[in-house]
Amino acid sequence: MGRLFGTDGVRGVANADLTAEMALGLSVAAAHVLAEAGTFKGHRPVAVVGRDPRASGEFLEAAVVAGLASAGVDVLRVGVLPTPAVAYLTGALGADLGVMLSASHNPMPDNGVKFFARGGHKLADELEDRIESTYREHASGEPWDRPTGAGVGRVKEYDEGFDKYVAHLVGVLPNRLDGLRVVIDGAHGAAARVSPEAFARAGAEVVTIATEPDGLNINDGCGSTHLDGLRAAVVEHGADLGVAHDGDADRCLAVDAAGEEIDGDQILSVLALGMKEAGTLRGNTVVATVMSNLGFKLAMEREGVELLQTAVGDRYVLEEMKRGGYSLGGEQSGHVIVLDHATTGDGTLTGLMLAARVAATGRPLAELAGVMRRLPQVLVNVRDVDKTRVSSSARLATAVNEAEKELGETGRVLLRSSGTEPLVRVMVEAADLEQARAVAERLADEVKSALG
Repeated sequence: MGRLFGTDGVRGVANADLTAEMALGLSVAAAHVLAEAGTFKGHRPVAVVGRDPRASGEFLEAAVVAGLASAGVDVLRVGVLPTPAVAYLTGALGADLGVMLSASHNPMPDNGVKFFARGGHKLADELEDRIESTYREHASGEPWDRPTGAGVGRVKEYDEGFDKYVAHLVGVLPNRLDGLRVVIDGAHGAAARVSPEAFARAGAEVVTIATEPDGLNINDGCGSTHLDGLRAAVVEHGADLGVAHDGDADRCLAVDAAGEEIDGDQILSVLALGMKEAGTLRGNTVVATVMSNLGFKLAMEREGVELLQTAVGDRYVLEEMKRGGYSLGGEQSGHVIVLDHATTGDGTLTGLMLAARVAATGRPLAELAGVMRRLPQVLVNVRDVDKTRVSSSARLATAVNEAEKELGETGRVLLRSSGTEPLVRVMVEAADLEQARAVAERLADEVKSALG
């Protein structure tokens, strides 16, 4: 039986893998585990619960709220808001727990449950493991110890969450965005209202696309995984830049005035140099993952910025940032963490800070992002294989060693299991695109053969 928790909560096809019963059980388990850990000691516990606009989020939210209240936790329902908004509100309201219902960039049929600890920080692996084991124990028939009477949790709507979060975003910007025209792709997701409102309050002229969620269209041909619509809109409206979110808006990618993509590595480059100039880049260091483009590493070396690399997953970036007291980190996918202002990746904040740098310098985004040159990088997702055997396969280790020798110092290879999807990712970088593609395809065939 595999682990329920991946790198970003529990995910699966809603009403198939992730059922109402599971959502309820996980919530009750989380309440009991946190109570045993002393989180609720001496006071009546409070949880903040939010979701993205997926249709399945409606019944899953109801299940989570029921589970928490049945375990004696008071619940503040904040409705449809980004994941980082739920994290922020958990901290700002002094709540003991935050719960977000979302599957981020995954297709609409999927959904997920993500827990935040007090302060809005992601739960430690050890607590997730205890929640999972407690859930499994009771799912097999062990009855819960439940409060009655006045001991049950109360449920309230917290409608002020939207304005409180937007005010926070605008309030932490180093400068206004007056004079900029920005196109925002909301992915028909959780940022559909928040992001345009925040950019407008910060002074930008805002054009929106994919900001009309109906519960079924989230991430459908739009957002950070489908940039064509944003590219076209930026060029059509003569905008200075475009910002694309994913379904739960914990990430952001951008396009420049010509419609060219600006990925997470380039965004980190721009923000790192801006923060270094302002004296807010603590430790003169950026934290990123092993998936970062080699061009990003070379650019940071040239600009005198230290780069620390972690395993893939924003939780590991965050752990390293906390350990070293660093202020900036992120992933190529657009998860960017500005730890002075957020406890997790925040796509709206990232987009705002990127736009603020353009406004402050008066330089086009393309010029700012030109500090790094992306080396050709090919990523192949290999499905229908046993991803648990990637690290133990001697055959794959040999294939990777041979590929690395072929590429030399101008390239690199990375094989890893996805933490959120049933697949293995093959990533190859090389100075030449055709060489990168050929090596990636050869390794993908090896993965299919060895793990199929």
